[in-house]
Amino acid sequence: MDILKYKDYEGTAELDMTRGVCRGKILFITDLVTYEAALPAQLQSEFEAAVDDYLLTCEELQREPRKPLKGQFNVRISPALHRSATLRAIRDATFLNEVVVSALDAYLNGKDVNHVETKNYFVSPSSMQEIFATTSTPAAHLFVAGGTATIGASNLMTGTGGKHYAVAKH
Repeated sequence: MDILKYKDYEGTAELDMTRGVCRGKILFITDLVTYEAALPAQLQSEFEAAVDDYLLTCEELQREPRKPLKGQFNVRISPALHRSATLRAIRDATFLNEVVVSALDAYLNGKDVNHVETKNYFVSPSSMQEIFATTSTPAAHLFVAGGTATIGASNLMTGTGGKHYAVAKH
């Protein structure tokens, strides 16, 4: 479905084959405001007229135009998925809300949340800071001889020279 835009409002663009018209409604408002046109090329101007009329009506009624999106919504998932997501958030020292925000951001912006880039280094202690300066995220994971340590901007780890380090950027 196509989405029309005008003055920070969005509206639908649909084809009603039964009536032979193009139609739509303004999204994200409490009131039901619809518009229609005989031709697709006319639908945008009808949408704009509907938005302008809606705003004028709200002004005449002395009320704010309603945009009900508050940044909160309920998500229904299986109890097993809920448990797994909560455990993962605990392991990652974050909140479940941040997990959902990250997943939505990845979905909307085409990011692959399952991708982990790994780089291997053979370094001396003096090179450690340079390595972590090249990571693109504020936190990385350091794998040393089978162990794992989280590396952040404020807690750079150093090791003895001649060890192999792998930095996984998330």
